Amino acid sequence: MTSAIIVAAGQGIRMGHGTDKLLQEIAGRPVIVHTWSRFDRSAAIDRIVLVVRDGMQETFANLARHADLQKPWKLVPGGRMRQDSVWNGLQAVDPGTDMVAIQDGARPCTPPEAITQTIEAARRVGAAVTGCPVIDTIKESDGAGRIARNVERGRLWAVQTPQAFRLDVILRALQHVREHGLSVTDDTAACEAISQPVELVENLLPNPKVTVPADLAYLEWLLR
Repeated sequence: MTSAIIVAAGQGIRMGHGTDKLLQEIAGRPVIVHTWSRFDRSAAIDRIVLVVRDGMQETFANLARHADLQKPWKLVPGGRMRQDSVWNGLQAVDPGTDMVAIQDGARPCTPPEAITQTIEAARRVGAAVTGCPVIDTIKESDGAGRIARNVERGRLWAVQTPQAFRLDVILRALQHVREHGLSVTDDTAACEAISQPVELVENLLPNPKVTVPADLAYLEWLLR
């Protein structure tokens, strides 16, 4: 059984004070409903766990009741950091789950193929992440707004979500992070900490994340 864990517990600070980016409406529905629906429609997903800020459960439950969702879902309160929210989601997956796909709630355009292919790769290797090779010229800053050096981009990737794992692998990786007081910005970094190989799955279709207000118009255009 494969469960999706959609992380929707962040504060969205860069969107501005008092603005919840996941509840912003684009193309007729809130951002989080677009994301949720992508996984609800995926044949690769059996169950969905949505991790939300504590106190927002009823808001998200109301969204679900009006979203024509087909797959079983549950709401779980998030933690202090993203890695804590993911941990809470992992503790809530149904018995029988052997694979998980972890998704940013603010990434509403994830292609169906990215979901399927990332899960398939994780079944083979233990962990996988969708992303794309970096094509821009990359420079390292000196910290004062000037170029320090050119960075060779040939082996660089920009990773996205979903990130998929065998359940035992991601539990072991995040347990290691928790026991050693580490801070990770994504779940593959936890795998790196235990030397778990992670397969890169190339996705060349748009899969942006809502971060600042200007992103909304672009996402609206993509979804329409």
